[in-house]
Amino acid sequence: MFHTSVSASPDSVPSAAGTGVTGSSVTASSVSGTSGPVAVPTACVPQAGSRHPLTPYGWDEDWAAAFAPHAAQGLLPGRVVRVDRGLCDVVTETGVVRADTEFVVPHDPMKVVCTGDWAAVDPEGRDPRYVRTLLPRRTAFVRSTSSKRSEGQILAANVDHAVVAMSLAVELDLGRIERFLALAWESGAQPVVVLTKSDLVPGPVALSHLVEDVVAGAPGVPVLTVCARAGEGVEELADILGRGTSVLLGASGAGKSTLANALVGADVMGVQAIRDQDGKGRHTTTTRNLLPLPAGGVLIDTPGLRGVGLFDAGAGVGRVFSEIEEFARGCRFHDCAHESEPGCAVRTAVDEGELSHRRLESYRKLVRENQWIVAKSDARLRADVRQDWKRRQAEGRAAAEAKRGRGPWRPAPPR
Repeated sequence: MFHTSVSASPDSVPSAAGTGVTGSSVTASSVSGTSGPVAVPTACVPQAGSRHPLTPYGWDEDWAAAFAPHAAQGLLPGRVVRVDRGLCDVVTETGVVRADTEFVVPHDPMKVVCTGDWAAVDPEGRDPRYVRTLLPRRTAFVRSTSSKRSEGQILAANVDHAVVAMSLAVELDLGRIERFLALAWESGAQPVVVLTKSDLVPGPVALSHLVEDVVAGAPGVPVLTVCARAGEGVEELADILGRGTSVLLGASGAGKSTLANALVGADVMGVQAIRDQDGKGRHTTTTRNLLPLPAGGVLIDTPGLRGVGLFDAGAGVGRVFSEIEEFARGCRFHDCAHESEPGCAVRTAVDEGELSHRRLESYRKLVRENQWIVAKSDARLRADVRQDWKRRQAEGRAAAEAKRGRGPWRPAPPR
């Protein structure tokens, strides 16, 4: 599903004139974060035949139709497999070429060239070539930046699956999983949760309880356990990712690079030992790399993510907490915050044990965060949020006074 590719010199990749697939390998230039050159199985390189050479990288009739106007100008189609400081590696029907992104450097950070993009590049004759334009994206995985401005950062483009890798070597952070899933649903991709390093869990009973906790907080999402070093669970994951493009997400130390190597069937990504005291790792992968999978599909491996801020992910939050949204339909007020309002069906579900308090708190947190980031770029919404906060503060003061016997408490009328 995801194409993952590595930075390679044009001479190291067979041209479209080649035929057949062999079991040998071709040497690609080293991937950032690895020590030395990496060997990519020839089976992972597009070969000529009855289909387009870029088909293994996700090329289809719809992409061909979108590219037609650029083909008429003599440009070549290609998929961005790596971006590095204004330059990028693009896999074309004749191999991997180095290209400059000078002509597609917009002021909007959401429109910069990203791993997974489909691009129109110059034909032969220039070195480096230029990316002249990008095809419209089908999906995009976006998080908020760490800046104080209301900007998003695109991590991967045109993805079909968002694989959230969480290590079982440390205590599971269910709230972080929910945050990843909200962004994944918002991107338009199908989320998949992969619990790595399952061999470090003491016994099958403990493992099953951990899986149950994750499944309960991930409605509609496949949850798999994997031990990449032993190959356990890798084949099942490869079956899910067998067609289309997948992006591999998670914190440093989650075992993403080891998992990527297991899926590719070769040591294409360097790995490092994690710290024993907290199970955390260092940034082994420093760039996003698109790698083709031998069983089909492509994988985008990403650096470890410390921060996973929401970016206009209201619909995604709703998908992750679908049971809360369902309970909320029974609330007395349509804009119920599920805090102190009377007739709140959500809090009733918590009191009756149908909904965990942790889930509700996580939901509230992500809703508030998403409202804040959206309000930063919307003056009207900012005013509405401020008004809503003032209303709730007034209700809280009135409720406190009512408890002290200073008068009846009445909720403010819904807006």
